[in-house]
Amino acid sequence: MAELMKLPVRPRAEKGKGSCRRIRTTAMVPGIYYDNKGQNISVQVEMLPLTKLYSKLGASRVFNLEIEQDGKTETLPSLFKSVQYDPIKSTPIHVDFYGVDLDRDIKVDVRVVVVGKSKGVVMGGQLEVFRDSIEVVCKPLNVPEKIVIDVTDLDIGVNLHIGDVKLPEGVRAVYDESYSVVGVIAVEAEEAKSGDAK
Repeated sequence: MAELMKLPVRPRAEKGKGSCRRIRTTAMVPGIYYDNKGQNISVQVEMLPLTKLYSKLGASRVFNLEIEQDGKTETLPSLFKSVQYDPIKSTPIHVDFYGVDLDRDIKVDVRVVVVGKSKGVVMGGQLEVFRDSIEVVCKPLNVPEKIVIDVTDLDIGVNLHIGDVKLPEGVRAVYDESYSVVGVIAVEAEEAKSGDAK
């Protein structure tokens, strides 16, 4: 198993909007760490390492949050819960971390990546991706980076349903009713539909 990536943060004593604004002027981002026991810790993190890690891992991959205080470092396996951005500068202005228990299942959305050229597309059909992510349940360290779906054998008029998607061992999809993830539609049918809408 690959070693988890790390993100060092420091606790912050001051709270409130004024304090957060002051933190941002020093290329730091204010944030809060939450866990499933109800604990929350106000923290601050350097902007560059934060943006690099978030662009690499997204919201579904676990990393080690390292809280440095009183000369000690506490390591907390975590996920990005949310990252808020400045609407003009597109830089992060606040981040929430969520602590996870590595031995307990979590629910996360994992992005879908489609590969291959389907038979239906070769015959003139159009590939439709109905879901760009799939909600799954698994242990935090088993969360896949992506779910790859090979559409090579997909024919015109055929949809691949969630129950038919091959998932890694230890990972299962969350759904009450089956739904289509990808499919190949006849172009004529699509054109007729857009014609009806006019």
